[in-house]
Amino acid sequence: MSASWIAKINEDNGRLHKEDVILQALTAAKLGNEVSARFLLMLKACYNPYLVFGVRQIPDTTGITEAENPWDEFQSLLEMLYYRELTGNAARDAIADMSVRFDSQEWNTFCAPVLRRDMRCGVSTTTINKIVKKTEYEIPVFSCQLATNSEGRPEMKGTKRLEPKLDGVRVLLTIVPKLNGFTATCYSRNGKVFENFTHIEDQILAAFEAMCQAASTVDQGRFMAEGCVFDGEVIGNTFQELMRQARRKEDVQAADSVFNIFDVIPLSDFQNGKWNHPLGKRVDILESLRAVIETMPNVELLPHLMVDLDTYEGKNQLERYAKDQVNAGFEGIMIKDLDSPYECKRSTAWMKCKPTLTVDLEVIGVEEGTGRNKGRLGALVCEGEDDGKHITVNVGSGFSDIERDSIWMDRNLVIGRTVEILCDVITMNMDGTYSLRFPRFVRFRDDK
Repeated sequence: MSASWIAKINEDNGRLHKEDVILQALTAAKLGNEVSARFLLMLKACYNPYLVFGVRQIPDTTGITEAENPWDEFQSLLEMLYYRELTGNAARDAIADMSVRFDSQEWNTFCAPVLRRDMRCGVSTTTINKIVKKTEYEIPVFSCQLATNSEGRPEMKGTKRLEPKLDGVRVLLTIVPKLNGFTATCYSRNGKVFENFTHIEDQILAAFEAMCQAASTVDQGRFMAEGCVFDGEVIGNTFQELMRQARRKEDVQAADSVFNIFDVIPLSDFQNGKWNHPLGKRVDILESLRAVIETMPNVELLPHLMVDLDTYEGKNQLERYAKDQVNAGFEGIMIKDLDSPYECKRSTAWMKCKPTLTVDLEVIGVEEGTGRNKGRLGALVCEGEDDGKHITVNVGSGFSDIERDSIWMDRNLVIGRTVEILCDVITMNMDGTYSLRFPRFVRFRDDK
């Protein structure tokens, strides 16, 4: 049974044990063992960020043994859910019917977790791909274009596109063709599905045929009908409220959030990690969509300014633009190379400029305070990579008294979360490691 592999993985929480179990399954699959091959294929289906089944309530069963376990039909069910051939009550009923055709152990331990996209066996995509890399079981990795800090960069020259740096959440909205139309899904930058921006998905889907028609008049714009990704930022009244609504399961109030689009990429190229079409041409495609986008109440194109940084006037324009955007309430500005391809990695093709620097690090420890802060949070111990530098820093300022109390009470839950830290500069220590000058806590970034 496929569920036996999950039981085997859960025998030990150690990473090496889990890797060894996956290696055993891979070896058996290569020798023709169908159960092992199915186990690895279902792991891929569970962890593949591009497979979205659109269902929440998955039933468990009790006491069913010696059932038929129709795996081929279960695979067909996954495909129908993915292509939205089954939705709503029809999807719910089909899943319920399928559940009683499997042994309860097989369904509860393996099939239902695949539909829930959570195998609960303590393995990540990284762990699985380390073993199955370059095989049919390798899981696609969701990534997108990321920016570096512009300070001191030799690439700060030539003609650049400047955009305001929005204080929102990065959203990759994918449009996937299905048998009769398209599906739209909003992802975070690390491949987590946002379920509460359906108003944005619906508006783009309703106008997508018109968008395809408009884009077809522009060089390389015909790809959209084959599937595409709109890259942008969703903003709301405040960042914290936006994040609460983005993840909320009930009483959602995200209908006022707006999707600001700043790039578009063919779906296939996005999945492969690169599109060589230069940014200037991609902007032309977006501009061809402007008239259609302006009909949508919750979708906009990001404003921009073109400057030539090889001239004195261009440099002055950049400085004035950065100050104006900060004064307008934005975080700073983005600086983009018009000749650059879209690459799903961090590069100087996109650079960010802020009056101060923000760094996202992982919380690896929590320290108790002293003096007036004794018995509550003193500092978060944070660590991570930024711009190729490994940073370790204690962050003890920027917290309110309420935050110090609440974080300390739930300190075990804080470990592993990503925190945004404001600082003046990244500094090098005497031993060659890096820290932050005047670090201040800004907020937790659970979208990263």
